[in-house]
Amino acid sequence: MKKRKNHSPEFKAKVALEAIREEMTLAELSKKYGVHPTQSGTWKRAAIENMATAFTHRGAAPEQVSAADVDKLHSKIGQLVVERDFLAEASHQLLGTRGKKW
Repeated sequence: MKKRKNHSPEFKAKVALEAIREEMTLAELSKKYGVHPTQSGTWKRAAIENMATAFTHRGAAPEQVSAADVDKLHSKIGQLVVERDFLAEASHQLLGTRGKKW
């Protein structure tokens, strides 16, 4: 059984760029670089789909969360904590394990 090859991102980009140029068929590229034609096609498709990310602003601020959203999430957390504590107490009473540690 052959060991799986791990190709570097630079190698994948090089193969994908040549595939995008379409100066050779995928079969010819695969023979040239020693990869399966399906793999060359997959790298080409991934390069095309992710090309827009190369033009995004570097260091752009992440999406800001409003204070109202934070307050809403904090109240939801509080509600869930109260419900959890209530259910834990109720289960202890039903099982008669009050005061015992698990």
